[in-house]
Amino acid sequence: VQLVQSGGGLVQPGGSLRLSCAASGFTFSSFDMSWVRRAPGKGLEWVSAINNGGGSTTYADSVKGRFTISRDNAKNTLYLRMNDLLPEDTAVYYCAKGPRDSYDDWGQGTQVTVSS
Repeated sequence: VQLVQSGGGLVQPGGSLRLSCAASGFTFSSFDMSWVRRAPGKGLEWVSAINNGGGSTTYADSVKGRFTISRDNAKNTLYLRMNDLLPEDTAVYYCAKGPRDSYDDWGQGTQVTVSS
C-alpha cells in the first residue's frame, strides 16, 4: 500500500489549498478514506471521511462548511479542498486508508501553514 500526498504549503488566512493523495497497492474504490491532522503540540485530529463510492462524507465540526473531501476512483486519488483557512488549521495533514478512527495505512504527511 502506498499513499503519496501532494499539495499543502503556506497560505494567508482566508486562503485556499487543495491536498491530493494518490493511492496504489490496493483496490482504492473498495475502501473508505479519511483525512486527519496534527497541529503543533497537539494530538491527532480526525478531519473528514468519505465512503468508498464517494456518496457519503463526514466532517469535524471545526472544518464543516470550509473543507470538502472528494475522491476520483478512476484516478485512485483522494482530495481535500480547504477554503477560508484559519491559523488554527495549521497542521501536518495525513490521508489515511480506512474510516474514521480505524486506519490501516497513512500517507507521508504534508505541512499546511496558515499565516500572514
